[in-house]
Amino acid sequence: MSIKVAVIGGGGRVGSNAAFALQCGRIVREILLVDVNAELAGGEALDLMHGAALCADQVIRAGDTAAAADADVVCITAGSRRKPDESRLDLINRNVSIFKGILDDLKKNRLKPGAIIFVVSNPVDILTRMAIEHLGWPSNQVLGLGTVLDTSRFCSIIADAKKLPATQVKALILGEHGDTMSPIWSSATVAGVPLAKLLSVNEQNELFKRTQGSGAEVIRRKGGAGYAVGLGIAEVIHAIALDSRRILPVSSRMTGQYGMREVCLSIPTVVGRSGVVEAMEVELWPKEVQGLSGSAKALAETWSKLK
Repeated sequence: MSIKVAVIGGGGRVGSNAAFALQCGRIVREILLVDVNAELAGGEALDLMHGAALCADQVIRAGDTAAAADADVVCITAGSRRKPDESRLDLINRNVSIFKGILDDLKKNRLKPGAIIFVVSNPVDILTRMAIEHLGWPSNQVLGLGTVLDTSRFCSIIADAKKLPATQVKALILGEHGDTMSPIWSSATVAGVPLAKLLSVNEQNELFKRTQGSGAEVIRRKGGAGYAVGLGIAEVIHAIALDSRRILPVSSRMTGQYGMREVCLSIPTVVGRSGVVEAMEVELWPKEVQGLSGSAKALAETWSKLK
């Protein structure tokens, strides 16, 4: 099933890198770039379109929000970037008003009823909840990138440090995409072998610490993440496009899992054509469940400050 994807913020680094990853993936039918800087979005779309003959027969163009009305997936990447010494939650007041403006724009242009809203802008868990409540959209049709990027960073950093094949390292980061995220060692494996048995507790702590600080490190060195987050976005969109029901740590609204309700955060989630097919309550170590509760508490506190 081929779909149209609208990237709101498509002129920026994250949006344009996501568009390139989608182009290389050769799965989606159409990629629309929408940006407040229309000239920049137009340039990015043109550059991508010039490669169409070498890649896939996709329609790639720039347009306004009205052109996104018939999109199957609306991916929102627009917003201010985090400063090196700033937590993701410090970003909130700067990004909430931008985000509300985008949501109002989408509402005005009447998205098609089955459209999936995919939030990438930070703080992603707060903005995912805001998209559900502000748009009144079915909560299964709204998801955030959540800890997909953190999880990829975690697996890649473990693989790099221990000279393991990165695609065979399976380790999750769950909870908030931010300061309270939790590493899940209870199910972490490499080629089916438990990582908790291969790595000392000190090594585990060190690898998680590196993962936690890696976003800030990329910002310090090159101004912001692009390639890895683009690949993460494409992974989620391809799961929707192909209805492949991949289990991914996307952010979605909790409906009682681990005793959590209302907040949006990341737990293992089945993703398909309808968006969130199922947010799974899998068995975790007690301290990991505690980590999730800590994320839920921090996010609920931030949400109450917004209101």
